[in-house]
Amino acid sequence: MDFNLSQHFLIAMPSLVDPIFARTLTFVCDHNERGAMGVIVNRPLGMPLSTLFEQIGVELHRPDVADLAVCFGGPVQTDRGFVLHTPLGDWQSTLPVSDEMGLTTSKDVLLAVGEGAGPEQLFVTLGYAGWEAGQLENEIAQNAWISVQADPQVIFDLPAEERYEAALALLGIDMAMLAEDAGHA
Repeated sequence: MDFNLSQHFLIAMPSLVDPIFARTLTFVCDHNERGAMGVIVNRPLGMPLSTLFEQIGVELHRPDVADLAVCFGGPVQTDRGFVLHTPLGDWQSTLPVSDEMGLTTSKDVLLAVGEGAGPEQLFVTLGYAGWEAGQLENEIAQNAWISVQADPQVIFDLPAEERYEAALALLGIDMAMLAEDAGHA
């Protein structure tokens, strides 16, 4: 594998019309010779974190995260919660994304948040996006995605609807430059 897209954003190009991934911004958590996995970070489900906590029967004692939007993270395991967070911490089932960030699937991280503790910054999805070996590289070669080194603040500090454009801005690209039907003089 020539390049590793871990800790990169995948920005869906206008040519990507798959309804699941059209206009999505995906954060790649892991990329290796066996494939890639990540979470879509700009598809809110219309449910705040407080509602998710009600559904799993856990009291939430962190007013700072109660209104965070739970997002659709991808079409794989949509019944499971995935928590992207900093700092990394020590949880039962965590994929270390970097020295500071992890993707945790075990409930202990949510229980800690419920108790008023847990990671300082978190982003919660239901489901994730996965690619088999070579699949993501192939999709990039077909111009389905462009990638850029991720800025975690785009995920943790911006509302979901601003993240796609913010990732494009990391590349110096304006949304209008990507228009499908750009006119030619």
